[in-house]
Amino acid sequence: MRQTNQEALFDFYGKPGFNQVFPLALQHVVAAIVGIVTPAIIVSGAAGLDNADKVFLIQAALVISGLATLLQLFPLGKKDGFKVGAALPVIMGVSFAYVPSMQAIAGDESGLGIPMILGAQIVGGVVAVIVGFSIKKIRKLFPPLIAGTVVFTIGLSLYPTAVNYMAGGAGKPLAKEVGKLGFGSWQNWTVALLTLVVVTGLNHFAKGIFKLASILIGVLVGYAAALCMGLVDFSGIAAAGYFQLPTPLHFGVVFEPSSCIAIGLLFAINSIQAIGDFSATTTGSMDRMPEDKELQGGIVGYGISNIIGALLGGLPTATYSQNVGIVVTTKVISRVVLGLAALMLLIAGVIPKFSAILTTIPQCVLGGATISVFASIAMTGIKLIMTEEMNYRNTSIVGLSVALGMGVTQAANALASFPDWMTTIFGKSPVVVATCVAILLNLILPKTKDEKTESK
Repeated sequence: MRQTNQEALFDFYGKPGFNQVFPLALQHVVAAIVGIVTPAIIVSGAAGLDNADKVFLIQAALVISGLATLLQLFPLGKKDGFKVGAALPVIMGVSFAYVPSMQAIAGDESGLGIPMILGAQIVGGVVAVIVGFSIKKIRKLFPPLIAGTVVFTIGLSLYPTAVNYMAGGAGKPLAKEVGKLGFGSWQNWTVALLTLVVVTGLNHFAKGIFKLASILIGVLVGYAAALCMGLVDFSGIAAAGYFQLPTPLHFGVVFEPSSCIAIGLLFAINSIQAIGDFSATTTGSMDRMPEDKELQGGIVGYGISNIIGALLGGLPTATYSQNVGIVVTTKVISRVVLGLAALMLLIAGVIPKFSAILTTIPQCVLGGATISVFASIAMTGIKLIMTEEMNYRNTSIVGLSVALGMGVTQAANALASFPDWMTTIFGKSPVVVATCVAILLNLILPKTKDEKTESK
């Protein structure tokens, strides 16, 4: 029986004992939870939500991450026919890839930022379903060069968010006016850098659970330091309840065309990007490439779970690369292990007190913890780009796409004379501009003879 339990860990449909499953599931939760709640905290700050709505957004993020993961692990459909879900060992969580665009939409002057994000998410979910059913045809538009350029731009565009958080949070009064709680205070920077040092140190010098949980441990150390410096506010915890299910359409849904286009593009890209995570999972832990039906079911499931998530108030989810890393490292692929991790996230999401505690994490701590994540996103993009030859054509595509994407959004009022819808799509998120330019240049610029041969 002991041998059977051990073997069951390395079988997707295996059923190992609880004493083996629990610590391995907890490891996945520890690796994912900070990444899941941080985008919700960032977006709620950009939207100016009150504490109750901020708690709700975090709750919904945890709940939809758990539900989306369960759908991928336990697909819906016929045994030998089409299934909604990949039936692969992956963890789904709220994705940082959407944060730049969501921040831009959340700050809309109408005050309908969150409903606009959720409406665009529903459209994006439909886009993902379409991509899933036509994956072979659409995949050609997003070779590694294009996907890498987009991922690299996402990483670059998130750096200002991390640095603003490290300084205490954009929009706060300056430290020289209000003291340690103000923007740019030495207390904020001390806590942020301490958090960053802990995360970086554990990533490079620790092993096992300490390395996998480096971000969580860094947040705990930073939180303790912030507590000692009087940077933590507990006022919102008392008002939070002990149990509450997400209320459908709590924020409402608004379908604003320019927001739908911006988010819809990202869903198309992330659908293609998911192929990389699915492939990394199967090649690293199962010694095979994913089957077409697994990719199709996984991407369609990704789209449907995001549509449901938007109705529940959850932000866009995607496959979590850090959990892919755990699966590849441990070779543990039992869906019972990952399913228990999903249930833990689900349970945490229906406990408002837990979500309220997460809202007390100072922004300087989150900044110190996430800047390394954003750096790794950018470097992942570079790795994808470098899988292709860096000839003049390809360097032009990458260079011009990133330059226009970052440049247009950083130059104040660069699109001031254009219609508002155009500013929303192209003037607020560098990712959309970089994506459009990269795809167009890849289609227009002449290929070398070798590239033409490879594309046939």
